[in-house]
Amino acid sequence: MASAAEQMAANTSWATLAKAKDLRQRILFAIGLLIVYRLGTYIPVPGIDGASLREFMTEAAAGIGGMLNMFTGGAIARMGIFALGIMPYISASIIVQLVAAMYGPWQQLRKEGELGRRKLNQYTRYGTVFLALVQSYGLAISLEAGDLVTDPGWFFRISTVITLVGGTLFLMWLGEQITARGIGNGVSLIIFVGIIAEVPSQLAQFLSQGRTGTISWAVIIGIMAMMVALVAFVVFMERALRKVHIQYPRRQVGMKVYDGGSSHLPIKVNPANVIPAIFASSLLLLPTTLSTFSGQSTNPIMATILAYFGPGQPLYLLFFTALIVFFTFFYTLNVSFKPDDVADNLKNQNGFIPGIRPGKRTEEYLYYVVTRLTTVGAIYLAGVALMPEILRSQLSIPFYFGGTSVLIVVAVTLDTMSQVQSHLVAHQYESLLERSQLRGKNRGKNPRKGPALR
Repeated sequence: MASAAEQMAANTSWATLAKAKDLRQRILFAIGLLIVYRLGTYIPVPGIDGASLREFMTEAAAGIGGMLNMFTGGAIARMGIFALGIMPYISASIIVQLVAAMYGPWQQLRKEGELGRRKLNQYTRYGTVFLALVQSYGLAISLEAGDLVTDPGWFFRISTVITLVGGTLFLMWLGEQITARGIGNGVSLIIFVGIIAEVPSQLAQFLSQGRTGTISWAVIIGIMAMMVALVAFVVFMERALRKVHIQYPRRQVGMKVYDGGSSHLPIKVNPANVIPAIFASSLLLLPTTLSTFSGQSTNPIMATILAYFGPGQPLYLLFFTALIVFFTFFYTLNVSFKPDDVADNLKNQNGFIPGIRPGKRTEEYLYYVVTRLTTVGAIYLAGVALMPEILRSQLSIPFYFGGTSVLIVVAVTLDTMSQVQSHLVAHQYESLLERSQLRGKNRGKNPRKGPALR
């Protein structure tokens, strides 16, 4: 049976959005910052040869260049100030979370609550600056090696490093502001907007291949049907969950005895959401970015990296799968759902799973359930991320149809809509409380009068 909150969420009308002033302000604030991000992708880095860059990206669009362009919202194709995107911040977050799970002093920071979280966030920012410095310098060297610079030299390298590092730090600040004062997760929304912004042009390019006869219309229709089915499958898996029954015993307050209640603990089939796919993609984008712009003929090492780690290559697919599976288990058991913490919370609230003793047994049972659900979630994430990659390489589709992009778009949309609905439910609760208080005041001011005595 659905709870009162679930029934209210199901009956929430989107027409109440016009009355929720705070929610409207949050949505407008997030949209405004995302517009600023999109404008920044059109501001170029100084010293880039625009004609050579456009020619180069046209040739590379069918390969890894298309994937880079998709994840950076077109900034890499124009070599804008946001060409590095938010990926250095994501990579730094991966490193900090890995270290915090294994290094003793940082493990203590995770247990210190808000203070420890702020300290780890500070380390993440320092790591973002360091990675952005390394990546921006490597990208400057690669641009010079690819003859895409008008005046190569140290002045170009220093200006490029300053511009790209500043752009990444500004994006990190935008993401934090959207999360704190807007709606949804700011970093995920930045990646989401970058992907969505490139879809119309890439789709038009794909359909133009059908008009010229390069690709048959049967293949185009089949790809479109596959994408629709893939989106429906992702939505189903992202909303699927396992409900663990929770029982609360009877309790006595004074002379009254209250019956014990029952509830459920929802555990998603994919508790890590789209985070593993983003983490895996961010780690794979660094070597491919440098190898793409340096050119295959200028450096044999870069040429080898591009040959083996290009989309659709066996080593790329194997490494991508391993990263997704690893980050799915790591993020689930260390961040999104920690069985030991959940078991302790249930014990402190006097809740228990029927047939399972509280404490260690409950932790072991939750770990048993979560690991099996996470296994299904990891297989699902890897399958969705790899299937379009394999089809794209086999059918030679001229732009990046990536499963990771589909995962990000669907997951971020569902998460943002869920947060919007939560704000609407909270607004509805507040309006109900205000009405009840007003009715109570009116009853106090206008008591019912009895019949007049004569």
